[in-house]
Amino acid sequence: MKRFFSWQITLAIILVTCSLVFYSIHYLVFRDLHHIFLYLIGDIAFLFLDVLIVMLVLHRLLEYREKQSILKKLNMVIGTFFSEVGIDLIKHFEQFDTDLKAISQKLLINKDWNDRSFAEARRIIKNYSGNINSVQGNLAEVKDFLYDKRQFLLVLLENPNLLEHEAFTDLLWAIFHLTEELVHRKSLKGLPDTDYQHLSGDIKRAYQHLILQWLDYMQHLQQNYPYLFSLAVRTNPFDRNASVEVI
Repeated sequence: MKRFFSWQITLAIILVTCSLVFYSIHYLVFRDLHHIFLYLIGDIAFLFLDVLIVMLVLHRLLEYREKQSILKKLNMVIGTFFSEVGIDLIKHFEQFDTDLKAISQKLLINKDWNDRSFAEARRIIKNYSGNINSVQGNLAEVKDFLYDKRQFLLVLLENPNLLEHEAFTDLLWAIFHLTEELVHRKSLKGLPDTDYQHLSGDIKRAYQHLILQWLDYMQHLQQNYPYLFSLAVRTNPFDRNASVEVI
């Protein structure tokens, strides 16, 4: 750090010295202090506008481009998540959704979907009040699946770029919370009704976050990677008639 500041001070001295030298040459040649101070004050006055332009415009543009670059790389991480965990986890959660048939009809994504279609699907999921019943599904199966994927999810959470994607971080925390809830119970059978209701709430939270992130990811694929989007449509976890084979 000390060396860094030393380098900056040296550069500043060199630049100021060069400026003084050229102002001196200007005076020796033209002998016009009025002209020198006239343009010097004008340049100093514009310097404040120059700083303003750099700070408010260029800095914002560079910051936006950097953020977009980070989000693009992060979408690769999200893609890995859905390949390894996300799609299978949606299928596990579906067994607890008593209104699955109705909601699935709203999530049959195809090549004709546009931004408005995705926005409408997000609105439906955010307002989704479907009944999640933890009793009607296999909690032990979900517990084993999440426990097996625990290390993979921890590695994702260690990615510093996730700080730029709050929604995906919320999804991971919701999944981790559900995992802890399931793992800390010695048995998932014969629990009190209140406990099953509590687990239903935890499942619903993770399920809702998961679908929203899945919609974002599908839209990203459609806009940037049509060939990956084609495969994702053919393996849509909400489409019972989906087939990976191209027909």
